[in-house]
Amino acid sequence: MRLKLKAIVFLLACAWVASAAQAALFEDDEARKAILDLRQRVEAMRQETDQSLKSTQEEKDALGRGLLDLQRQMEQLKTSVAALRGENEKLLRDLSDLQRSQKDQTQVLNERLAQFEPIKVQVDGIEFLADPAEKRDFESALVVFKKGDFVNAQNALVGFVGRYPLSQYVPSALFWLGNAQYASRDYKEAIINFRALISRNPDHLRTPEAVLSVANCQLELKDSKGARKTLTDLVKAYPQSEAALAAKERLTSLK
Repeated sequence: MRLKLKAIVFLLACAWVASAAQAALFEDDEARKAILDLRQRVEAMRQETDQSLKSTQEEKDALGRGLLDLQRQMEQLKTSVAALRGENEKLLRDLSDLQRSQKDQTQVLNERLAQFEPIKVQVDGIEFLADPAEKRDFESALVVFKKGDFVNAQNALVGFVGRYPLSQYVPSALFWLGNAQYASRDYKEAIINFRALISRNPDHLRTPEAVLSVANCQLELKDSKGARKTLTDLVKAYPQSEAALAAKERLTSLK
């Protein structure tokens, strides 16, 4: 652009020199007018060139400022994206921790609830629902009995019947309680519990054995007459039971 301006100025200068040379041939007024006109034309061209250069520089400056502003905005955007990414990662970690915590709490809650939910059990041919604590206490008492610790077995079974008077374990508990008392030679108490089973649950699987056990206790107490009657009732009431077969043999020996 500057070279072009210099060329224009040079041409104009040459034109002016030529005009000046010719001006000598004209009158002074015409020469002055020509010179003034030439000067005005040169000044107009100079101003136009300066304005063009100024506009170009302003555009360059504006473009530079725009690029700087765009770069600044890009840096801010990068910073914002990084911050959001960090927050997102933290939220994901928090969510994962929360889900893991909820899973652990749910598992603990389910385990606690399972301790109280009734479970299906089968004892002496009877299937029923029992509380976990109820099942545990009965089985614990039975373990003590099977170890031959009849005194503590009695305590455990008496405690069980007292805690769970309506439990469907009670008939079986009374049967084993009577046996523990029989083994401890507490025949009178044994008879009471065997008869409690017989009266409460005449159709229970253990009832024929309980009747036979009553007769055995009576024999131990030297009550042969009572034992004979009990054995006779057993044979009549439960003729197909194994206890009835044993009762028949006892009756034969008592005659």
